[in-house]
Amino acid sequence: MTSSFDTPRPQRSRGQRYRSALWLLTKRDLRVRYSTSALGYFWSILDPLVMSGIYWFVFVVVFQRGDDIGDSPYIVFLLAGLLPWMWFTGTISDSTRAFLREAKLVRSTSIPRTIWVARIVMSKGIEFLASIPVLAIFVIAFHAPINIHVLWAFPLAILLQAILSLGLGLLVAPLVVFFRDLERAIKLILRFMFYASPIVYSSINLPEAMQPLAAFNPLTGIFSLYRTGFFENQLLWFPVLVSAVMSLAILALGLVVFKRCERSVLKEI
Repeated sequence: MTSSFDTPRPQRSRGQRYRSALWLLTKRDLRVRYSTSALGYFWSILDPLVMSGIYWFVFVVVFQRGDDIGDSPYIVFLLAGLLPWMWFTGTISDSTRAFLREAKLVRSTSIPRTIWVARIVMSKGIEFLASIPVLAIFVIAFHAPINIHVLWAFPLAILLQAILSLGLGLLVAPLVVFFRDLERAIKLILRFMFYASPIVYSSINLPEAMQPLAAFNPLTGIFSLYRTGFFENQLLWFPVLVSAVMSLAILALGLVVFKRCERSVLKEI
């Protein structure tokens, strides 16, 4: 007679194992990040709140130019750009240390190495999702209009940003192992990208000659989607299409570069 203990357990597919490992590492990241912090969740939203307050004070209170560079209420317009920006810049910054910080684990585990980048995208994405209630509070407090586009535009923006961030992370993580100065260079590039992206201003308020150029920044279409649910005039289909194509292309390029560099990275670390 065969006991119940002799019944073989169904083996999980490779995709299931990947998702399980990804979720375990993501939970580990979040637990480590907040285990020693008394304020925890508050720190994930403090930076964009402070930045929004500064820009709101400068452009609305001091210069009274909020309506010239964005939509009203300007604080909602700002947060709809700053919160996803914090997800983006946090992901790319942490991806520069994805292998160097966890070198022993990367070498000793047999899980797909792309997980070490994907878990950063996911953990930072969870922090972003946790900050959405803060945006909702400001929407209610400042009586910002909400339209039906929020039901599809916001999820689409999250999906495109996740694809773009993963692609860039897969490019950055292995290259920094070989070129350590790239980490500092990326910090400068991100600083430039902040002002080159429509975060504190709207791309539709740029000079006409600059708008086609701004559309080829993949963040332009993504940020326009985040704002579309509150400001219908922000829905710009050409930048959105460009963002979708560029995000998928960057992900494909990131996967190719990552696969070609993977063995060399394991030797280097």
